[in-house]
This record gives sequence, C-alpha cells and structure tokens, in this order.
Amino acid sequence: MVSWVVDHVLQAEAWLVYAVVWITVFAEDALFVGFVVPGETAAIVGGVTASVGHTALWAVVLVVVSAAIIGDSVGYQVGRTLGPRLLGHRRLDGRRAQIDRAQDTLRRRGGSAVFLGRWTAFFRAVMPALAGASRMRYLTFLTWNAVGGLVWGTAVAVAGYFAGQSYQRLEHWLGTGTAIGAAVVVVGVIVVWQVRRHRQVDA
Repeated sequence: MVSWVVDHVLQAEAWLVYAVVWITVFAEDALFVGFVVPGETAAIVGGVTASVGHTALWAVVLVVVSAAIIGDSVGYQVGRTLGPRLLGHRRLDGRRAQIDRAQDTLRRRGGSAVFLGRWTAFFRAVMPALAGASRMRYLTFLTWNAVGGLVWGTAVAVAGYFAGQSYQRLEHWLGTGTAIGAAVVVVGVIVVWQVRRHRQVDA
C-alpha cells in the first residue's frame, strides 16, 4: 500500500522527490511561511519514500538537514535586513501573541531558542528572522541552527522511514484491510495530538 501511494500519488523520479523535499523544507524556514508550507510533512514523506526503496534514506536525511540549515540562515539574513518592517506586517497581526512568545523565548534562552524553536512549526518559521532582527551574532545562530537542523532533520526523516517500514510489516501480517484500519486510527491519534499541541501553543 505504501509503495502504491509513493509510485502512483507522487509519481516522481527520485531526484524530483529530493528536490521537492529540499525546496519545501527550505521555503518553510527561509521565507517566513512555516505556518503555510509543511516542511516537516515533506521531510516525513521523504522518509516514507526511502522505506519503500524509492529514494535512499541517507540522501533524504542529507537533503532535509541541508535545507533546514541553509533555509534558517537565509531566514536569519531576512530578519537582519528587514527587521521590524517584517515583524510588523499587518498579515502577521493574527499571530502577534505567538511572535511575542517567540521573542520572549529568544530573549530568555538566547541561542538555545533557535534549537528549541525547530520543533514547533510556527517557531521554526519565525525564529531565524527573529534572531536576525535581534542582532544575535551569526556564529552563535549558526552553531545552534546547525545542531537543530542536524537533530531535527535526521529525526523526522528517520521517523518517516520507520513509519513506512512499520506499515509494510502490518500490511504483510494482518492484510490490507486491517492495516488500513489501523493506519486510520494512528492518523486520527496524530491529528488529535497535533491539534492539542497547537492549541497549547496558541493559549
């Protein structure tokens, strides 16, 4: 089933999968649009394609990690250049409380906030620009950015890989119908968890 989804829904050569994953993860961090562009989802899908042999896991990890680190560096430069003009844009008014929370985290934790921010979608998008706007030393930013990108990128790609592997085993052991039912339950749990996590962040 997973192989069918990869082959017939993505319908792409391996190099194109790598390119789409790289561009999506890069855009999430570099262009200040992480709450719109699903970089983490793309990284997980990349891992799933590796689980069925469509791509190589080491290459997916390399693609995700490099895109995360480079994208954050571009986001940092955007924040450093545009600063308050970017953060004060009216389109971000609905996210003002989250931005204030991110700025507070950055003030309190310094460089480690860059690492911690990578694990939440909205913070992953805004933290590089906030770090640039706050004039954090680039070497400090780059150090925490590289560590965060390496750990996060490896974790999400490998998670996608093992998710694909687990689904294939379940399908083999229990049959397609039961596997689909189990997958629906798992997806439902993940959706509920994601909604609850976002509500906690917004609170």
